[in-house]
Amino acid sequence: MILPKSTRLSLLILRRFHPRTCFSCFSNNHRPTTRQAQNGGSRTQGESLFNGIFHSQNSWSHLSSKLDTSLSGRQSFSLSAAVIVNSAPVVVQPYLRLMRLDKPIGTWLLYLPCTWSIGLAADPGCLPDLTMLTLFGTGALLMRGAGCTINDMWDKDFDKQVSRTASRPIASGEISQLQALTFLGAQLTSALAVLLCLNDYSIALGVASLSLVVGYPLMKRITYWPQLVLGLAFNWGALLGWSAVMGSCDWSVCLPLYFSGVMWTLIYDTIYAHQDKADDVLVGVKSTALRFREQTKLWLSGFTVPLLSGLVLTGVNAQQTLPYYGVVSMVALHLTHQIFTLDINKPEDCWNKFVSNRLWKTGYRIFPKEIY
Repeated sequence: MILPKSTRLSLLILRRFHPRTCFSCFSNNHRPTTRQAQNGGSRTQGESLFNGIFHSQNSWSHLSSKLDTSLSGRQSFSLSAAVIVNSAPVVVQPYLRLMRLDKPIGTWLLYLPCTWSIGLAADPGCLPDLTMLTLFGTGALLMRGAGCTINDMWDKDFDKQVSRTASRPIASGEISQLQALTFLGAQLTSALAVLLCLNDYSIALGVASLSLVVGYPLMKRITYWPQLVLGLAFNWGALLGWSAVMGSCDWSVCLPLYFSGVMWTLIYDTIYAHQDKADDVLVGVKSTALRFREQTKLWLSGFTVPLLSGLVLTGVNAQQTLPYYGVVSMVALHLTHQIFTLDINKPEDCWNKFVSNRLWKTGYRIFPKEIY
């Protein structure tokens, strides 16, 4: 078994902190020690020895996470999401991983469209409503967790067959379907409490998005365009944020903003889907990655044009000023570089490109035009 570069690097650095610890089993010439050697032929497939303990392939990611967390703790204090999850009580950790608290990129991608519309709806010369930003941040965390729970409940059998998802709590058996359903109810109840803090228009608008949240996991079974449905769900905050501040949607602003968000999701989630395309073919799951194949870059470029057009139209209708369009230009440069340098056949590059999308929209519409 060949370990990822990040794991080998962590172990090499860890050895510098603990020079008396032997990690010879992770040298470039290493061939994993198996139970066959120890038990005279009784071999357990795919297991390797580390510190006197045999580990299955599925446990390596968890072991690597612990090593990285241990290492980061020795170098500097960290409050990363993975550290928080690994520091939680053992009985709680599977639930935190079920809601992907250790991988906050999805929460960011759900939260950012909310911040755009909240920022655009702010009064001239004023900062966005911090109370609204906090409420929507909490709601994004809860609804992303609920969405992941629903997804994993639907996809339990699929996840068992995909190497990247086989260790998820439901697929691995750490959490039962009944426990997951109970946890889902707790998340949705908490999210409802947040939603009830908004006006009646926004409450109705928020409830309307539930069909998309529940239906998305089914789309990968029936269409090659599940990323489109995900875009419709993930960018609902572009509508909801404005209505929460203003009392209702100004469709001349909200619709092009929402449309741009959907195009953006089609771009980043197609890139994400290329990580699992080989496994998806085997288990019968559909995605835009399988639909576009080697023409992916052409399709992504095609999505970029209406995305940028929607942002420009949003700026015109919201009477934004020059700095807004300057940042839109930066967005265009980012997407161009992302698509041009993308290697769809390298999962690591696809992940890095996917994660980079949390950066380019973090705050460029947080401040209204009069502050520039």
